[in-house]
Amino acid sequence: MQIQFTIDDPGRADELVEQLLVDRLVACGQRVGPVVSRYWWHGALARAEEWLVLLKTQAGLAPAVVEAVVAAHPYETPEVVVLDVVAAAPGYRAWIEEVTAPATTVVANREMEER
Repeated sequence: MQIQFTIDDPGRADELVEQLLVDRLVACGQRVGPVVSRYWWHGALARAEEWLVLLKTQAGLAPAVVEAVVAAHPYETPEVVVLDVVAAAPGYRAWIEEVTAPATTVVANREMEER
């Protein structure tokens, strides 16, 4: 899976990626930019300089990654998009699974924290 989000602060982007890596929720994070975003916001056209962050993870971890990004993101309504990877080099896919936490472990840990 590839998950992407935009953010207006490259340092904050790097901090988010670092935490996701430490938590073993993603295998890789890339910061691209700056990019110029044009969009509607509160009834008016807006423009912002942002950085695009690309994250690589396994499918079972995608919900936890989205939750972590949204919780740490400074925007009122952050763009966090999950893209299904229909094909990948077998070695690359194996590496992602090797370096990320098993999805069952993440779900079990979240359930324990909620108690």
